[in-house]
Amino acid sequence: MIFILNKTNTIGNSFLAEMRDAVIQKDKQRFKRNQEKLGEILAYEISKKLKYTPTEVQTPLGTATVNLPVEYPVLGAILRAGLPFHQGFMNFFDQSSSAFVTAYRKVKRGGSFVINVDHISTPNLDGKIFILCDTMLATGQSIVEVCKQLKAQYDIKDLHIATVIASTEGIEHVRANLPKVNLWVCAVDDEMTSKAYIVPGLGDAGDLAFGKKS
Repeated sequence: MIFILNKTNTIGNSFLAEMRDAVIQKDKQRFKRNQEKLGEILAYEISKKLKYTPTEVQTPLGTATVNLPVEYPVLGAILRAGLPFHQGFMNFFDQSSSAFVTAYRKVKRGGSFVINVDHISTPNLDGKIFILCDTMLATGQSIVEVCKQLKAQYDIKDLHIATVIASTEGIEHVRANLPKVNLWVCAVDDEMTSKAYIVPGLGDAGDLAFGKKS
């Protein structure tokens, strides 16, 4: 399945617009906070798909029955751009464990590139719900490579991918290679540059959040 946030009337569109705005996004703290807010909104949407069980809670005046999650998902972040977005998920799934992945593009002669996954630090994902967070889904190659390595090592029960902005091409690549994945996207853009930047997109999310790499 695929959920696209800006297809609905939601306050999340305001945070997305500020992330895209070339003037507002110069405020690094605001840029990161808007990612965090969008992570919270998608976490809430995903939470509707979890299983719940009636649980009794003792109040000062009696007993209340509340439907609580049977389990919490494991939350994954691809460093470094995805960290604020991931924080939004942690704010809502506050009992979840987290996984962290280092992946980057290695450019070859002629402009093509391969994906290097340097390091994965994760709890055991066997039988778990796993949500992988990354701010931008451009070609989809990094997400697919990371998921393939995790699926080769663990028997993941349900796989969710969450992103702020995705390209149409990236979504098609993910769905072709991970047919059972659930995609949660704030917005989908149709174009990419020759260097695989999404258009209109928002620029380099990692640089905007944390400063340009040397």
